[in-house]
Amino acid sequence: MKILNVSLADRSYPIFIGKNILTQSNLLDESIKNKEVCVVTNTTVAALYLDKLLECLSNDYAVETVVLPDGEQYKNLDVLNQVFDTLLEAQFSRQVTLIALGGGVIGDMTGFAAACYQRGVPFIQIPTTLLAQVDSSVGGKTAVNHTLGKNMIGAFYQPQCVIADTDTLLTLDDRQLSSGLAEVIKYGLINDAEFFNWLEDNMPSLMARDGDLLAEAIERSCKDKADIVAEDEREQGVRALLNLGHTFGHAIETGMGYGLVLHGEAVAIGMLMAADLSHRMGWLTLSELERVKNILLLAGLPISVPDAMTVDKFMSLMAVDKKVKNGQIRLVLLKGIGQAILSDDYDKKQLYQTLESFNAG
Repeated sequence: MKILNVSLADRSYPIFIGKNILTQSNLLDESIKNKEVCVVTNTTVAALYLDKLLECLSNDYAVETVVLPDGEQYKNLDVLNQVFDTLLEAQFSRQVTLIALGGGVIGDMTGFAAACYQRGVPFIQIPTTLLAQVDSSVGGKTAVNHTLGKNMIGAFYQPQCVIADTDTLLTLDDRQLSSGLAEVIKYGLINDAEFFNWLEDNMPSLMARDGDLLAEAIERSCKDKADIVAEDEREQGVRALLNLGHTFGHAIETGMGYGLVLHGEAVAIGMLMAADLSHRMGWLTLSELERVKNILLLAGLPISVPDAMTVDKFMSLMAVDKKVKNGQIRLVLLKGIGQAILSDDYDKKQLYQTLESFNAG
């Protein structure tokens, strides 16, 4: 088992990465300070792992479970109320610990519920998808979606720990695996060119689910993110670079309807669009642009925009983005592989050229 640390003074916490660690009760016991526990999961993950988790929780705990419907389309305030209903009906106090057992949607919703319930209670992340293990479970971003914008209602709220059991990836379907690899590729693009090179060499084996290589990819991704979060917890500076591809990607997710395009798929398209704009600006060479495109293809990710995403729809939805400042859409762009910057210093005509080149009508 590998142990990383997210260094945030009194809010610091460990990330545990390894095989079959979901059933190591000592990891849970160390992070559950009192006897009230509420496990939040979804219908898909519950069938696979809920009983195993409950077996790890001794009879000393008072445990309630909330099983939510599975899908990004259910990441909203109405569904979130099911968590609050359960907590209140059980008369759980401010000492309750919430446990998020699932992918990014469950982690985001459980974390936001923990931030809100009685103004803040502890929670634990047990991510069961690659995307959640390398990205959404780490760093304390919690949120729900609104029909007008993704993740626009939320809070920064750190977990007590993250338990990333790599064995859960064995039950992940190929599309979800590829979706997670998009976020892994992101770390190489923003500030770790050596990691990007490693991913180019090892992508076929990662796609074949080589356990040791997946564990290494998770560890390197989490380390890259933990370092950035420790420097900028609330995204006032360098943490914004973690949103490479997300302004374009979130527009796709919102515009197409939540759940139709997976988050990692939308981010993959968005990263290629950011690379394309960077190339038009003279910051990224043609060969580097091709490398970005090729690694996404190797990871089984889409590289084209859905037909329904027009230029006008993109521009309208991108205007509802957390990086917008003084009415200006700021984008994470590339000055090379491993060299991302946050910029509003781009030619709007070139942005339109990028959107048009991706068949956004």
